[in-house]
Amino acid sequence: MSPKHPENDQCRGKSHSASVARNRTPHFEATLFLRHSRMLRAIFTDAQAWFCLADLARLMGKALDERATLKLDADQRREVWLQANGECQRQLMISESGVLALLVHHYVPENRALRQWLTHEVLTVLHDQQSVTLDNPRMSQLQWPGTSLSVLHWRSETWICLRDMPTVVSEAKPSRSGQYGTGS
Repeated sequence: MSPKHPENDQCRGKSHSASVARNRTPHFEATLFLRHSRMLRAIFTDAQAWFCLADLARLMGKALDERATLKLDADQRREVWLQANGECQRQLMISESGVLALLVHHYVPENRALRQWLTHEVLTVLHDQQSVTLDNPRMSQLQWPGTSLSVLHWRSETWICLRDMPTVVSEAKPSRSGQYGTGS
């Protein structure tokens, strides 16, 4: 397959970042899977698996295009620049929940085996590729008097959402010496 958009050549090198900024379409390196000699390109981002619609259509034996995805919610589909086999193409990607919805809506008996392959092999590989390191941000809950706060751990630091700061600050009252503490 050859690139269909002239800006696809900009996926490589420094000009790519300008292209992405201009088009607001993220760029990803695809993980490739094969089933019955058919390729499936997938990515894992924001703790979620995404699958190339064109590849899914071939695996399902259905003619699925962007119009076929309009029944999905907006958070179940997105366009990205997808790089695989040395080519960079703009592709419509479907989330894991979107794929399950398409498998049910466009049912054929083979879809059961396809879902099992996606669940037990493809998703397992995608999840295993994501290792938790200090450079990967991760969310957790911080127990605070009377509530729990969502915090982000990133690069050996803990970050609190700005919207949660009034809760944190109201608990830390200044003492008579001007120091913040327990308020006693």
